[in-house]
Amino acid sequence: MDVSTLTIASTRSAIAEKKTTAVQLVEISYKKIKAENPEINAWLTLCEDRAMAQAQRMDQLAAKGDPLPALAGVPMGIKDVMVTRGVRTTAGSKILESFIPPYDCTAVARLESAGAVILGKMNCDEFAMGSSNENSAYGPVRNPRDKSRVPGGSSGGSAAAVAAGMAVATLGSDTGGSIRQPASFCGVVGLMPTYGRISRYGLIAFASSLDHIGPLTRSVQDAAILLRVMAGHDPMDSTSAKVPVPDYEQEMAKPVEGLRLGVPKEYFGEGLEPEVRAAVEAAITKLQGQGAKIVPVSLPHTEYAVPTYYVIATAEASANLARYDGVRYGYRSQNSRTLTDMYRNSRDEAFGAEVKRRIMLGTYALSSGYYDAYYLKAQRVRTLLARDFNEAFQKVDAIVTPTAPTAAFKIGEKADDPLAMYLADIYTVTADLVGIPGISVPCGQTSSGLPIGLQILGKHFDESTVLRVARAVETHLQP
Repeated sequence: MDVSTLTIASTRSAIAEKKTTAVQLVEISYKKIKAENPEINAWLTLCEDRAMAQAQRMDQLAAKGDPLPALAGVPMGIKDVMVTRGVRTTAGSKILESFIPPYDCTAVARLESAGAVILGKMNCDEFAMGSSNENSAYGPVRNPRDKSRVPGGSSGGSAAAVAAGMAVATLGSDTGGSIRQPASFCGVVGLMPTYGRISRYGLIAFASSLDHIGPLTRSVQDAAILLRVMAGHDPMDSTSAKVPVPDYEQEMAKPVEGLRLGVPKEYFGEGLEPEVRAAVEAAITKLQGQGAKIVPVSLPHTEYAVPTYYVIATAEASANLARYDGVRYGYRSQNSRTLTDMYRNSRDEAFGAEVKRRIMLGTYALSSGYYDAYYLKAQRVRTLLARDFNEAFQKVDAIVTPTAPTAAFKIGEKADDPLAMYLADIYTVTADLVGIPGISVPCGQTSSGLPIGLQILGKHFDESTVLRVARAVETHLQP
């Protein structure tokens, strides 16, 4: 059986109908991973015993004829910023290279309770800080569609594994576009739910008011299935919302006829590659042909989104990463004579350049005399961005934009220009700042065969409409 073409539904039905077994799928998956991962570098740690034990449990259910759970036998990977009991969790950083957590992230626990088989942990930018997956302490991930190019970041390993057929689905995290941009670059589906829809308990924090967990999949239906499994209130996370969880599969099947789709002029300006613009505009035209009403809208504070994001995100990162001091867990420098030296040397030796840059930026923004000028002002602009979206959503049901201004760029192309790298997130950071859901779905490709993604943004907790539009795109427009 070819794992690279399986979906969640086809995996579950194949096991239920005894066309294959979960154990066989695990064996096939690991064979593929061990053959292809040395070049792509999407996986950091494999957990073969855990995966095999779960697969055997699913096969026992199938053998008895018992009803199978929603994700029975589905081979999955988890971005290495989500803790997994007994399985190394590094966050892509040297400072956690030997860290083995004593508990599971809530999202991971819910997946396994639904029958998913966790194959291992995915490579990512260090502490999820990056737009290209070149910042990992364990080497860059390569894009399966063109191995000279980046897969996007920071969930590049998660996107690459799905695109390469090494997993049926994966989990990523999105703080400024880290699910949606890699999905666009690798030609897969990437869903970022509303802030609070999925518990963040067990997610290693980058920026706590911006971090989201979400799935990367081969289909919109798979994203809907995974969202329903993971969504819902968690008493271990005070920011998780007590909001009813719909049947997303049923909701996404509705036609888009009659929906009002906003097209913001600010997302189609300078810096948008002509081929990306053409593919996105063609997708919008096709949606209109299916009965959706296209409505021009304006999000006037968009130009301030990237600087606002990089003040707030780095300030929160500075606070969150203060815990890595060489004392309680993680890397400890052996080249220190005093406690102060040990703090300084442990962080200097184990943090990468991008993480250090963001800690310094955030510490500066929070420092005495600069707090009002930077951090407080950024929070005020964040409110203006939220107001822009609230006003737009009074006129439309969802907003459609490019996911990224370009297709996947070459490895090393932007590594020495942090500003150019940060601008790769120009169309995605706003949704994180405002806390609304968004999805990237393939809508075409460049003349050289690189994937292009269409982004759909929705109202708070209205993932149903986002998935509905994405399904229409997938059905009529996927290359």
